[in-house]
Amino acid sequence: MALAKHAAEKNKPFCLGLSAGFIPQFFKQQLAEVLPYTDYVFGNENEAKTWAENNGLDANTSIPDIAKALSKVDKVNKQRPRIVIITQGTDPTIVAVSGKDKAQEFSVLPIESKLIVDTTGAGDAFAAGFLAGIVSDDSTEECVKKGQWLAKLSLQELGPSYPSPKKTYGKDN
Repeated sequence: MALAKHAAEKNKPFCLGLSAGFIPQFFKQQLAEVLPYTDYVFGNENEAKTWAENNGLDANTSIPDIAKALSKVDKVNKQRPRIVIITQGTDPTIVAVSGKDKAQEFSVLPIESKLIVDTTGAGDAFAAGFLAGIVSDDSTEECVKKGQWLAKLSLQELGPSYPSPKKTYGKDN
């Protein structure tokens, strides 16, 4: 919380990954305390649905609507919008920005199933790639592409390891 409050006071971006489906369920209060300080929220469809179920949304709420609901949670630092990014495996990546009526959908970069070795760390790799785009002041679309590219590389490695140095962004995306 100290880091979250410091980021808000100094207008520094603060990012949060929902981490696992049980976090919104068993750590609902802690998540509710930190969420007002977050500028970027990352999660997958399971984490998003669990958050929705534990925050009064109907069980049939769509992922774009859940992302919009998360983006609308009250925010301490009003100098920047909250951006919620939900990955869904091979289904489109959803991005909702507070203050915008509709969530955006981005098709996932294709990968042959035979190339998938392990899904461990793919969401974290996605977030890292997305944030690399933020640091580079890229468009939302480019941030998603960088996130998907890094996740795609992660899927081809065993565990949350570094991708081969021979693979570079843009060559096989």
